[in-house]
Amino acid sequence: MTTTIVFVLAAAGVLAVAVFAWLRTRRMFTTPAQRAVHVTLHTAALAARPLRRGLNVESAGDAAPHLHALTGGEAVGIADPNGAVLAWTGPHPELGDEFAVTAARAADAGRRILVTVPAGPDRTARSLVVQPLVTEGAGVVGVLGVLTGSAPDPGTLGAIADVARYASGQIELAELDASQARLDRAEVLALRAQISPHFIYNALNTIASFVRTDPDRARELVLEFADFTRYSFRAAGEYTTLSDELRNIDRYLTLERARFGDALQVRLQVAPEVLNVVLPFLALQPLVENAVRHGIAGKPGGGTVGVLATDEGTECVISVEDDGIGMEPELLTSGALDSVAAAPGSAQGPEAAHVGLANVDDRLRAAFGNDYGLVVETAPGAGTKVSMRVPKFRAGVRA
Repeated sequence: MTTTIVFVLAAAGVLAVAVFAWLRTRRMFTTPAQRAVHVTLHTAALAARPLRRGLNVESAGDAAPHLHALTGGEAVGIADPNGAVLAWTGPHPELGDEFAVTAARAADAGRRILVTVPAGPDRTARSLVVQPLVTEGAGVVGVLGVLTGSAPDPGTLGAIADVARYASGQIELAELDASQARLDRAEVLALRAQISPHFIYNALNTIASFVRTDPDRARELVLEFADFTRYSFRAAGEYTTLSDELRNIDRYLTLERARFGDALQVRLQVAPEVLNVVLPFLALQPLVENAVRHGIAGKPGGGTVGVLATDEGTECVISVEDDGIGMEPELLTSGALDSVAAAPGSAQGPEAAHVGLANVDDRLRAAFGNDYGLVVETAPGAGTKVSMRVPKFRAGVRA
């Protein structure tokens, strides 16, 4: 009996919540106009999602029903700039060939074309409004066709043009997203090109020096070098975890310690809580390499490179510091960070170019916002400290 009463009370509670939610919705949208605006915005959002993937057969097929609802036409077609029909939703699919021909003409002309199509079995004349989808950067990227039951009035034509502009905007955003992804990949490739030549040159020379004197040590260094290059030239992902980045830095420092001997000391201090923090791929490697090349290598007697990562609540603070020769702070704003690395064997003074720091700074800001760039502290004879703050979580950023 008690169980039955509890069940009835629970059911009554659920019903009360549902009624409250319905009444609240009714209060939010009290007029037909308000409800119509809400439905339109929701439909536009549903159309935007597939279009943000770019225009292809799959995305056109997913977006067409929502664009159909937005235009209010009898049917809607989407074609590519060459007139190939990507999707058709609604009745009269036999008009696909007519739409394809007209879509190609509209794309070539860059303007809307209105075609009267033959009367169907119901003896009703129809119009096909074919509107190019135009973006600022790429021009015509597709064509929208709307079948209307009669000659469209100016209001209908204006509405179709507005829907076409909205669709074009979403496709343009997709292209911008793709362009940013290509730019990110290009920046990583550029960073690899800057880092690799001189390091490979020095690493192979170091390994060669051990081949006769200490073959076992040479074999270990070859394996470290292979693992380092495998990670640095991996094809997958624009992001990595701090633990993976630190593991690769350890390989790099193992090779450099073999070269410099006791002249290079390493201090590593990392909070375990931040090992899974995600950051741009190869974000730390250039900082450590610069500390070795431009800080320690030019200092008589060598010095120490430190890598520190601390837990700062919602953020992780990562620093790479050295007690090397340092540099004039003015060089940080005079283009030194954008310069090309000095050739192997060249002088390593405070005026030497610093590899990839501007690249890392740009990628940090692109991933997390302008509040997350590099901070560099340096002075002649006082060493250099380069720090970054990384949020522990950022939507869309994952390894």
